Formats: sequence, structure tokens, C-alpha cells
Amino acid sequence: MNETTIKVEGMSCGGCVKNVTGVLKALPGVEDVRVSLEGASATVRHDPAKVSLDALRAAVEGAGFDSPA
Repeated sequence: MNETTIKVEGMSCGGCVKNVTGVLKALPGVEDVRVSLEGASATVRHDPAKVSLDALRAAVEGAGFDSPA
């Protein structure tokens, strides 16, 4: 398992945190997700053979947030 932290821009409340957590946890290969509103980031424990960094970012962007590299 890898642990990857990605930037998540555009979150403004606990609902945003819950939304980002949900879309990331729904991806195959994701074991755990910790989203920080204050840190504007998500730390994801995942199997890199099942889910890529690009897929993590795409899920965040699909939920309506920005995830710059």
C-alpha cells in the first residue's frame, strides 16, 4: 500500500470534506482516506496497482474540486 497526499482546492465546509472522502473511498484499491479542510489536502492509502494518482485527482475534479499537481 502507498500513502499519497494530493492537494484539494475549493473546499469550504465539512460537507465538502465528506464529498471528497466519499468519492475517493469509492475507488477500487483505496483503503483509507483522510481529508483536511484546513490543509486543503487528502491523504489516501491505496494500492498503486489498482488506482493511479491520476485517477485520484480525476475523482476529486469530478466531484467539483481542483487537484493541481
